[in-house]
Amino acid sequence: MNGENGYNASDIQILEGLEAVRKRPGMYIGSTGPRGLHHLVFELVDNSIDEAVAGDCDQIDVVIHPDNSVSVSDNGRGIPVDEHPAMGIPALEVILTTLHSGGKFGGSGYTISGGLHGVGMSVVSALSSRMEVTVRRDGHIYTQTYAQGKPIEALKEIGDTSETGTSIRFYPDPEIFEETVFDREIIIQRLRELSFLNRGLKIVFIDEREEEIFKKKLHYSEGLRDFVAYVNKKKDVINTDSVYFEKKKDDVIVQVAVQYNTGYSENLYSFANNIRTQEGGTHEVGFKNGLTRVVNEYAKKNNIIKENDANLSGEDIREGMVGIISVLVKDPQFEGQTKTKLGNTYIRGIVESTVYENIEDYLNENPAIAKKILEKAVSARRAREAAKKARELTRRKSALESTALPGKLADCSNKDPAMCELFIVEGDSAGGSAKQGRDRNFQAILPLRGKILNVEKSRLDRVLSNEEIRSLITAIGTGIDEDFDLKKARYHRLFIMTDADVDGSHIRVLLLTFFYRYMKELVENGYIYIAQPPLYGLKRGNEIHYFHDEEKLNRFVEESNKKWTVQRYKGLGEMDPQQLWETTMDPDNRIVLQVTVEDAIKADEIFSDLMGDNVQPRREFIQANAQYVTNLDI
Repeated sequence: MNGENGYNASDIQILEGLEAVRKRPGMYIGSTGPRGLHHLVFELVDNSIDEAVAGDCDQIDVVIHPDNSVSVSDNGRGIPVDEHPAMGIPALEVILTTLHSGGKFGGSGYTISGGLHGVGMSVVSALSSRMEVTVRRDGHIYTQTYAQGKPIEALKEIGDTSETGTSIRFYPDPEIFEETVFDREIIIQRLRELSFLNRGLKIVFIDEREEEIFKKKLHYSEGLRDFVAYVNKKKDVINTDSVYFEKKKDDVIVQVAVQYNTGYSENLYSFANNIRTQEGGTHEVGFKNGLTRVVNEYAKKNNIIKENDANLSGEDIREGMVGIISVLVKDPQFEGQTKTKLGNTYIRGIVESTVYENIEDYLNENPAIAKKILEKAVSARRAREAAKKARELTRRKSALESTALPGKLADCSNKDPAMCELFIVEGDSAGGSAKQGRDRNFQAILPLRGKILNVEKSRLDRVLSNEEIRSLITAIGTGIDEDFDLKKARYHRLFIMTDADVDGSHIRVLLLTFFYRYMKELVENGYIYIAQPPLYGLKRGNEIHYFHDEEKLNRFVEESNKKWTVQRYKGLGEMDPQQLWETTMDPDNRIVLQVTVEDAIKADEIFSDLMGDNVQPRREFIQANAQYVTNLDI
């Protein structure tokens, strides 16, 4: 059991115990809701990915079993099972019962790893009612079972094998989690991302919970090239063959893929050691600097912009771009435990020079495509300059100047944004009812006339020329796009309140598209809500009951065994102010949906499908989802 593959018990270093995990699980996995539950799966998968990065694993299997337990298996080296020199127990047991233990803290277990903090498997062990571990290494099969972070049996050898690897099956502890049902799509999205980032790695996902077993194989031989093609799959692309390059310098590996589409949105996704760096970091800065510098130099050298003209901005150059940056770093410095921003300063220079050299070669070798990209950037600059003038109209004035809030905004009296709500209401009629029915202390009303502009098909200058959008921006107070500042939000809860019909749904999607493209932080920080007015009112004398779906209404009628008058509310304007307050605006009674974005790539795809120029994806979306539609008024 000493191992012959350079990864043994002496490589496992111990930093501290495991006691706090069950007491404060949110500190380690973010929450005890769905996000934290799925985080357990990803912690185990990340350990298998580390084996793949080390070149010792080429297949990972993830299975949701009928009892809602999950197993993650790989064909890596297998977790060491020999006795730990300091602890006197098997290394496997050390890893699964001790926080901050593993082969990632200076031993020779891993050179590059995503699981920087070493909390992964031990946290999963602590938060599982049961965990079964099987290790294949050194010609033998070993097994051990744990419960709530403690071994309930000794490690035992159960057979011989020529294979290597680790399999872990865990049962999330219902004492910890609000719910223990896994969402197939959330898991597939992360596995797909990891498969893109690790070219050639095979990931097999199986869901055994239904009679017909669901199976999906994820295997991308082109890696990041396949990644950008996936993001752009429903868009018109400018360079059919994406730009791809890879460079290794010292202990850093840089991989970049870039492909342009005809749209106006920039989609830049960065990763460090397979971890999504949502807040960017030095690798993103290096990418942007290198790209901006080389494109401007090429443009002036080829007289696309004149020598004395101002440079194109990075924003101009990245319009319509899908870019993936992946770096593998020996000792990554992530800002905060959430690992959403890479901090290693030397990475910036490595990425910048790599991007500059390779993009320069690409532009020189593909002059026709280079011209299209540059023409798009020049057009974006013209639009940006026009938008700059229009933006001045929407900027919130300072405290020394008049507030210049839109005339149709009925503001609230409370000046603490954390206490204030803004209802964005469809139509003047409903707006009038909402104004009369609201609590004026903390609820503001902004009625919108008709449908706002579809921002998916428009540049910023045109967006800012739309009166309804200008009113919206001014009322919210944050500014938009590059001027956006969350601290200036005048309300911390924004409710989209539209009629329950086709037009109302369309307005809702238009508003969500605007928020996602130009005020994304409002969505990411949970400021956006969808109001849910009732669809039905049951009246009998002075008694009235409200219902949001027909099934509950019918059940109530059957159980009450009385005669009721049914009213179907097709529009908010059909309710009087008191009804609107009671059903839709009163914090004690209302039902609302908070808008969240769990997966930015998926969200971008949906907004492109629904609101983009390409008709076919929209038709496919409608055909695929028509079966789920209820209460559709035509």
